[in-house]
Amino acid sequence: MNQRFMDRLKPSTANSSPLTPIGFLERAAIVYADCPSIVYDSISYTWSQTYRRCLKMASSICSLGIVPGEVVSVLAPNIPAMYELHFAVPMAGAVLNTINLRLDSRTISVLFRHAQPKLVFVDHQSVSLVLEALSLLPSGFRRPLLVIITEGDSGYPAEKGDFQGSYEQMVSMGSSDFNWVLPKSEYDPLTLNYTSGTTSSPKGVVHSHRGAFIVALDSLLEWSVPKEPVYMWTLPMFHANGWSYTWGMAAVGGINICLRKFDASVIYANIRLHKVTHMCGAPVVLNMLSNVPDGKPLERPVHILTAGAPPPAAVLFKTESLGFVVSHGYGLTETGGLVVCCSWKQNWNKFPAAERARLKARQGVRTIGMAEVDVIDPESGKSVARDGKTLGEIVLRGGCIMLGYLKDPESTSKSMKNGWFFTGDVGVMHPDGYLEVKDRSKDVIISGGENLSSVEVESILYTHPAVNEAAVVARPDEFWGETPCAFVSFKEGIKQKPTESDVIAFCREKLPRYMVPKTVVFKDELPKTSTGKIQKFLLRNMAAEMGASKMSRL
Repeated sequence: MNQRFMDRLKPSTANSSPLTPIGFLERAAIVYADCPSIVYDSISYTWSQTYRRCLKMASSICSLGIVPGEVVSVLAPNIPAMYELHFAVPMAGAVLNTINLRLDSRTISVLFRHAQPKLVFVDHQSVSLVLEALSLLPSGFRRPLLVIITEGDSGYPAEKGDFQGSYEQMVSMGSSDFNWVLPKSEYDPLTLNYTSGTTSSPKGVVHSHRGAFIVALDSLLEWSVPKEPVYMWTLPMFHANGWSYTWGMAAVGGINICLRKFDASVIYANIRLHKVTHMCGAPVVLNMLSNVPDGKPLERPVHILTAGAPPPAAVLFKTESLGFVVSHGYGLTETGGLVVCCSWKQNWNKFPAAERARLKARQGVRTIGMAEVDVIDPESGKSVARDGKTLGEIVLRGGCIMLGYLKDPESTSKSMKNGWFFTGDVGVMHPDGYLEVKDRSKDVIISGGENLSSVEVESILYTHPAVNEAAVVARPDEFWGETPCAFVSFKEGIKQKPTESDVIAFCREKLPRYMVPKTVVFKDELPKTSTGKIQKFLLRNMAAEMGASKMSRL
């Protein structure tokens, strides 16, 4: 085409409206107006009702003086309010920060200091946790406004003076005629999520409206989610915004089956009651489903998407024998959802069960919306051989990659360089172009789908008066996938050496329960390199040789 004419063709307001997943809800209120949107116990809303409730909540958030760009935090399980706030908070122009309910008050206090939220929504069961976290803030720190999320007759807690009011009061007082705040740029921040809750250097991942829009639609397309699915929330919404399916369900008019708390029996009961078609979860969820005594096959298939530590072949086989259709993928908090999925080939169905499970345990190929995925040699920067053996670092490039780490330009520049996002994860590329993750990034342990830092646990172990050296690695666990395994040596001259139970009890007083080591191994000295660094790969081998721990509970 003639360049002179091309120069006259430029972006305009008609073709460059900012992309945002919040618009999915506005459309759902038209297309799926009277269709169910949320079901929770005896509560049920339609998409038009959900849209109005979110508008009213956004209106009330603005009335509290929250301005665009300020952070609003939420501590809540998978209940209707948690789902609605994924739309209402950004509709007010604010940045949504969902916090892991499994964290302790000390860690939450650190996140509050870093994120500086102006408003915090608190589920009534987490009130004491949040108030304790606020009490740990330094003097002079501006405390956020608090709103309690109550249910039924639970009412206010005794400490009601700390709260502006209740969630439902804010909904009732808001205006359904509120003009929700469109982002000025699609690169405006939408969410703030923390990667592992490490108190020494919390990493706040900031995602844009554009990134969430891309990964939400991409995830629906990759998983072949049809219109009006019945989606059950077995994946915590606080976990990377439910892998983007919070917004994705609005795009397809799905029914969100919310569960405050669940176990295998609750999951099966809700599958049958609501005719569930789709659900997500860490491999621990597959473990729960496959270990139900006298488990009966489902009446109809249920699609389940899992990610994290690859599920063992035996678990995959048993889960699918019950009628679940398992898909496996890979993503990080920094990608906002899964960006690599084990796209299934029809001819693989002809293979024996063990081979099918082996193939399905691989992470797979890039999703359609992801520009590039590669495994590169960290020294040369070149792609490794596609032989399924040569190790390298997994790197990503695409529109859903985070904007960066909040207030941490050094970590941002280290992870995003040379046109790639460096995951820190080690993997191989198979001859057929499918990726397989081989190791965790910098010793991060994935327990029950939650990332925990071994460094954080080690720092606590080192505060024990008898401990000389400490190193924490992952040990396979039949229930949680992985749990922390601590290797410890004692100081010389210790007369009464602590037992394994003593060390675990010590950690339990100072860490969230899911971060507490489930195994403690005592050594005279930990293996080290010539420069004095502890050789964790040797400890990993030792932990693996112990075999999977049996049905441990956190």
